[in-house]
Amino acid sequence: MLVPEGHTIHRLAARHAELFGGDKVLAASPQGRFAEGAARISGTVLDSTEAYGKHLLHHYADELTLHVHLGLYGKVTDGDGEPPEPVGQIRLRMSSDRHWLDLRGPTACELLTPPEVAVLRARLGPDPLRADADPQRAYARISRSSTPLAALLLDQSVVAGTGLIFVTEALFRAGLSPTLPGRSLTRTGWQAIWADLVELMTLAVATGRIDTVRPAHLPEAMGRPARVDRHGGEVYVYRRPGQPCHVCGTPVSRGTIAARNLYWCPRCQVQGRAPY
Repeated sequence: MLVPEGHTIHRLAARHAELFGGDKVLAASPQGRFAEGAARISGTVLDSTEAYGKHLLHHYADELTLHVHLGLYGKVTDGDGEPPEPVGQIRLRMSSDRHWLDLRGPTACELLTPPEVAVLRARLGPDPLRADADPQRAYARISRSSTPLAALLLDQSVVAGTGLIFVTEALFRAGLSPTLPGRSLTRTGWQAIWADLVELMTLAVATGRIDTVRPAHLPEAMGRPARVDRHGGEVYVYRRPGQPCHVCGTPVSRGTIAARNLYWCPRCQVQGRAPY
């Protein structure tokens, strides 16, 4: 299983603002593990929502912020009208006159004060989906490090919101090996990767799936079967070990960095040379 990547959290933030923004919400914790926190926000107005990387924030009146990190097992469901009878381990249930929302199995579900929110933001790198992101802050870390580039891009304190799919695919599209030391990446190379992450992640927010394949390499253009995978979307190398690269036909490689599976094309991903 994978932690949901940043586009999913941005979609949730927009969805929750649509459902509850400006409304007084009722909150409860059928499971009981968030009973005190739910009681504090119940009856207050949801002022706004936002996503920062893989972190979801609900901002309520009285400067209370609900912080949710879904982790590996977190799941959010919602619906219209009266909520159904609670089933299973529901950490948080929110409802209004029009809608309801259930949160199950998150890694984090907590209330934060404004100083605590500031601490959370400070420990995260720039988020490609946020207008206030400063990509040069990330490059300052990358350019000083001998750590493999893939590991750096997966580090949420370097770049927030990027997970294994976006990192794997962005490096393929840049023609860069995942093992390239961060300090070997040029500023121009970083600017290209950042721009690509912004483009790919913005598209994923709009569509709800991760597609990274250019038109010339889509199934209909190449006469190949569409990808069948529970994560959906057309990709170049992610979870395609041993299968032919869509660009050069070389079998896709698999290895590990920082205890994570990585995928790359040993021919296309040569330092500094994009495969198309």
